[in-house]
Amino acid sequence: MNNNDPVRRKQLKSVLQRLGLEDDKSIKWDLLDLALTHPSYSPIENYQQLEFLGDAVVRLISAELLLEEYPLTNVGQFTAIRSVLVSDKTLAQWADALGLEQFLLMSGQSAKDSSGRSSRLAEMFEAILGALYLSTNNMSLIRPWLDTLLKDKSREILKDPALENYKDALQEWSQLNYKRLPEYRVEELSSQQGDPERFQAQVWLNGEILGKGKGQSKKASQQAAARDAFLKINTETWE
Repeated sequence: MNNNDPVRRKQLKSVLQRLGLEDDKSIKWDLLDLALTHPSYSPIENYQQLEFLGDAVVRLISAELLLEEYPLTNVGQFTAIRSVLVSDKTLAQWADALGLEQFLLMSGQSAKDSSGRSSRLAEMFEAILGALYLSTNNMSLIRPWLDTLLKDKSREILKDPALENYKDALQEWSQLNYKRLPEYRVEELSSQQGDPERFQAQVWLNGEILGKGKGQSKKASQQAAARDAFLKINTETWE
């Protein structure tokens, strides 16, 4: 970043304000600027290395917080909850809710790529964590605001009997009751990238359809179908 660029400095300050960070004395501005630079804007100076670090940061903080908040929870549940907390879907939702995308430098073509938006937001979010960590070499600029997001999301996950992983939950149920795995059949409904209902999945077991679902990707449609089936199981609408 050109340290004399008042417009970019104002943008970066806005990012910190959205995170609730009022004291910016310890911020390394060049790193924060890098965290908000997409590879399409600069193939060399971009957020990729900071994203790599930020991935480790969010995993560590998530583990620490879960141990602090739920000391009696078993490791299996910790793993399941953390997998949701650090998923691209969750990180992208947080980045979107905070309105951070407007500060990301990227090419016009990338900005139009709606199918890659979720990954782009998640990567940027992790890169910001990496930049904040390297600014102080500790979590002091991160935990004051990230803890709130993690606590709210972990409480939401714990209210869900499937811990928001319906494919795994349905698989455990089918193995326990039928000693076999459910089968997913996916069809493409649209060739349009970014279409939220591009794929439709059916989940079958013992020659019966247990659930249906649509999604932007094959994986998302399978998860939606598994959710449909799992909720039916838990409300005893079929046996």
